[in-house]
Amino acid sequence: MHDIKSLASNSRAWPFVEAFKILERINHQVPAKGYVLFETGYGPSGLPHLGTFGEVARTTMVRRALNAIAPEIPTKLFAISDDMDGLRKVPENIPNKEMVIQHVGKPLTSIPDPYGTHPSYGEHMNARLCAFLDQFGFDYDFKSATQCYKSGLYNNALLDILKQYDKVINVVLPTLGDERQATYSPFLPVCKKTGVVLQVPVIARDVAAGTITYKDNDGEEVTVPVTDGHCKLQWKADFGMRWAALGVDYEMYGKDILPSAQLASQICKIIGYQAPIQLMYELFLDEQGQKISKSKGNGLSMEEWLRYAPPESLELYLYQSPQKAKRLFFDIIPKQMDEYLQHQKGFFEQDPQAQLENPLWHVHGGKVPHTEVSSLNFSLLLNLAAASNSADAGVLWGFITRYAPDAHPSTCPLLNKMVSYAVVYYHDFVKPHKQFRAPSEQERTALEDLTRALAVLPQETSSEDIQNEVFRIGREHGFENMRDWFKAMYEVLLGQSQGPRMGSFIALYGVAETKALIERALAGELIG
Repeated sequence: MHDIKSLASNSRAWPFVEAFKILERINHQVPAKGYVLFETGYGPSGLPHLGTFGEVARTTMVRRALNAIAPEIPTKLFAISDDMDGLRKVPENIPNKEMVIQHVGKPLTSIPDPYGTHPSYGEHMNARLCAFLDQFGFDYDFKSATQCYKSGLYNNALLDILKQYDKVINVVLPTLGDERQATYSPFLPVCKKTGVVLQVPVIARDVAAGTITYKDNDGEEVTVPVTDGHCKLQWKADFGMRWAALGVDYEMYGKDILPSAQLASQICKIIGYQAPIQLMYELFLDEQGQKISKSKGNGLSMEEWLRYAPPESLELYLYQSPQKAKRLFFDIIPKQMDEYLQHQKGFFEQDPQAQLENPLWHVHGGKVPHTEVSSLNFSLLLNLAAASNSADAGVLWGFITRYAPDAHPSTCPLLNKMVSYAVVYYHDFVKPHKQFRAPSEQERTALEDLTRALAVLPQETSSEDIQNEVFRIGREHGFENMRDWFKAMYEVLLGQSQGPRMGSFIALYGVAETKALIERALAGELIG
């Protein structure tokens, strides 16, 4: 047995680095509330998305790291829905938009459900959030902002904001434009007449009574408590108040939220609380290096990634360098899947210290599954689909079981998923762009020689020996740069500029099948 805390103290893996920061914050003791609290936030006006998954997945990695080095300290993760926010505009992709338009400005939990399945729009979206998180097995406690406000959970922190009203607005006002400064108040009263969350100036405050006074749209002066859900806070003040009210110890957020988080930290301090340990992660970029925008549609959605690869590959992508901007587009999916398999294979060959550095320790919380057929990767399966030109996973399995007789869909669940993903990815992205070409004279002569070499190879020839034969033929036919020889095979035989390690591909696809493929290419049957 190894002391994981001691090993982790020397680890460069960022979840362990973050976990030790938390340990120092709590002085290596259980906090007075009885647990260390991690938090993630969610805006429920739209459906859960890749950002939602990423924030919960990365936070969970830090939580697992803390659980590993300090198992005696309980932890919780609150997934908080900002469902008391007033709806600003109606999303385009919901039913019954005309009905929802009538309720713009009201808290999401006060708007009828356009889907007709829950008491309110907010509750419907909250249920979607929980189903989404449950789908991936996340361990969390769901919290509704509406319930937190109305139950009184936030009352003490709200009263602290009222007491320190001037100090709070003085840190917020410099971040606002002139027009907004003139009317700004951290408190947004919920109108008793209309149910709308109002952005109105506060004309009087009574700290002893815990109330504010404002003028409603009819000019009437209205006095309301700041507690029990009669008011909610503006976003920046709400952020800091929530940290204080719940005793949040750790939160991460995207770079776009950094200014708000900095203000929230100040507000938290003003009302006498300690801001949590925080980690800012960078945002995703598209293939051209531009910031991903929903309106531009230049990103890759959660659903799109999961159409072509399992969640583990996405979690690996999210684990890697969270504080560096990364490109997110379709071509990285096969690469991430192959990296996952490499890390999985390597994990069981590493010593305990190195295993803590392995990204898959953090993807799987230390319980990394064993590889199934270690010599097969996603790129090889894609090329198998390309060579067989098949959209049938069963056809690919026919090649696989001949190559690895012990492999079977029931005993190799990850490989089975990869086969299905490879077929779909090939059909959507590879097949439409395949472009075969005729070989040059040098390439034709080399390929003819390769068919003769394949014809005399014993059936049990290893992929390494096949690879050596391919190299030998390339050298004998004057390819000074072996990349040119391999690129020629990819373009002539597979209709693409990149491809697999040929020895492994031929061993999987079959020597006889590869020989037949070359003969078809030399006869011009693949072109057109």
